[in-house]
Amino acid sequence: MPAPRGLPICKFGRKYKRMAKKQFKAESKRLLDLMINSIYTHREIFLREIISNASDAIDKLAYKALTDQNVGLDRDDFRIRVVLDKDARTVTVSDNGIGMSREDMEENLGVIAHSGSFKFKSELESAEDVDIIGQFGVGFYSAFMVSDKVTVISKAYGAEQAYRWESSGADGYTVTECEKDAVGTDVIMHLKADTEEERYSEFLETWRIKELIKKYSDYVRFPIRMDVEHTEYVETGEEDEHGHKKTEPVTHTEEETVNSMVPIWQRSKAEATDEKCVEFYKDRFHDSEDPVAVIRVNAEGLTSYRALLFIPAKAPYDFYSRDYKPGLALYSSGVMIMESCADLLPECFRFVRGVVDSPDLSLNISREILQHDRQLKVIAGNLENKIKSELLKLMTDDAGKYDTFWAAFGRQIKYGLVGDYGMKRDLLKDLLKFYSSNEEKLTSLKDYVSRMPESQKYIYYAAADSLRTAAGLPQNEQVKAKGYELLYLIEDIDEFAVQVLMNYDGKELRSVAAGDLGLETEEEKKEQDETAGKSRELLDFMKETLKDDVVDVKLSNSLVSSAVCMSYEGEITLEMERYFRQMPGEAGEKIRARRVLELNPAHPVFASLTAAFEQDKDKAAKIALVLCAQAKLLAGIPVEDLSAYSEAVCALI
Repeated sequence: MPAPRGLPICKFGRKYKRMAKKQFKAESKRLLDLMINSIYTHREIFLREIISNASDAIDKLAYKALTDQNVGLDRDDFRIRVVLDKDARTVTVSDNGIGMSREDMEENLGVIAHSGSFKFKSELESAEDVDIIGQFGVGFYSAFMVSDKVTVISKAYGAEQAYRWESSGADGYTVTECEKDAVGTDVIMHLKADTEEERYSEFLETWRIKELIKKYSDYVRFPIRMDVEHTEYVETGEEDEHGHKKTEPVTHTEEETVNSMVPIWQRSKAEATDEKCVEFYKDRFHDSEDPVAVIRVNAEGLTSYRALLFIPAKAPYDFYSRDYKPGLALYSSGVMIMESCADLLPECFRFVRGVVDSPDLSLNISREILQHDRQLKVIAGNLENKIKSELLKLMTDDAGKYDTFWAAFGRQIKYGLVGDYGMKRDLLKDLLKFYSSNEEKLTSLKDYVSRMPESQKYIYYAAADSLRTAAGLPQNEQVKAKGYELLYLIEDIDEFAVQVLMNYDGKELRSVAAGDLGLETEEEKKEQDETAGKSRELLDFMKETLKDDVVDVKLSNSLVSSAVCMSYEGEITLEMERYFRQMPGEAGEKIRARRVLELNPAHPVFASLTAAFEQDKDKAAKIALVLCAQAKLLAGIPVEDLSAYSEAVCALI
């Protein structure tokens, strides 16, 4: 294989003897095959791993430079260089880091899963001051996912002799002496031939390699440089037939630094203003609108990490679909580990976008596989509380922005409340908002309770499929007559959410359609019981007549001016019934609320019903059918037998 341009050529002959091929340790062939084919799921990450190893090597020499003046390099001198050679089909990653001796090659490249970086860090007295990316020593072998031959040329700091390590896979490797002028390491990867399934030549394209560096290694602390071609159009001095000056393309190559090096979340607030963070958000997450909140976290302690989070102003088109991938981009010391780590966010906050960067993450075998360990759980728990805190602050300081957020993601907050058997109830209850009958806008439960008079025992709500229907429920009359505020629940998830919540600040949430609202005096209850006793035969007659629609008929203690309403008994509410009706299949049809028809004994219709019951049972049955249908319509429940309803109305006219 010809050596890439600009790299040292190893000499073989009498002076340097080729060493016999050695076998990998650690069950080499089986383990190497397993790693290449199973551990790594995306072949493109080979470049990330090799660049990360180069960064580690520079870190080691940079640390040595702090105490050894003979190093002769400072931070500005360190660099990583990527060279592409299409003719030779090679990708070469070079660094001017600590380099490797023969022993280092035997120990670090000859034994799979042995890590020189981890050993180096463990030996440092002040290990927390040095940030080493690689810890498990198998990332190097990801090169074999795209290469049929890998050559490593390295010269260790302080050594006179350089060495060449070479392998074509699990069959083994050789180490030979060679020449190299400068300290550092060159990893030369000879790409496999293209197949129908895999096109390895894509990794010889400058644009593709730049794309991978920006994606995975953009925030490596040392400059990553490449030769990049630029085309300019220069005038030739001639003119065309129209008198315009002719131009011709001139291509030249310049070395460029293709990584940013310092991520925005690692910068101070003075350097990375909110405006710059918003620009980063729009570019990174392809959103045209500003987020409603920017959240910065800089945590130090047993688990140190930085985070830059954003709360979007609108939901992505696929947010409530299975195709949406929640999670935060996860970095370890500036190297991207996962594009979307869902474990860092609870399901209720799956709308949050952003990045988390920590040097303390434990990695298992490769940077693609994270152990679900204490560090990750600590970070996730802290972020959960931070997000809630920022949302509460937004609700207080900028209600308009919070309402924008709520319009986009309020449903998700409610889903989060209902999910996991209400495990997130305490986390989410303060974030809820519902429409208020008094305020005529969205209100929080905290604000609702703050406005409750001392005489009010419960938080009252009316549930329906629209604001207009909820506001028009007959049962609202008694609550409003007392001057109490109502919450209108108009989404199908709302009643599930309040049933999980049960109470807020010690105040029970009670539906106006649930029967007893606790608003009658003992005298009023006694009077209603006496009236119900006198009307028992009529109520039993109606119950038998309407047995397919209701489980009971009773006199209402909540109606004021309306003649009739529909309430329910038990756990399944009228709105839940409507929700289950919309489900496909027979299961939804079988779930029904235990409906109760309530009559207003003070309404003239009740007097007409009583008279009909005493004089004409058929007429009383028709009135019962009409009243039941009216109650259904007011509750937003469809009338199944419209023909029978129409005939009953016509017969009574």
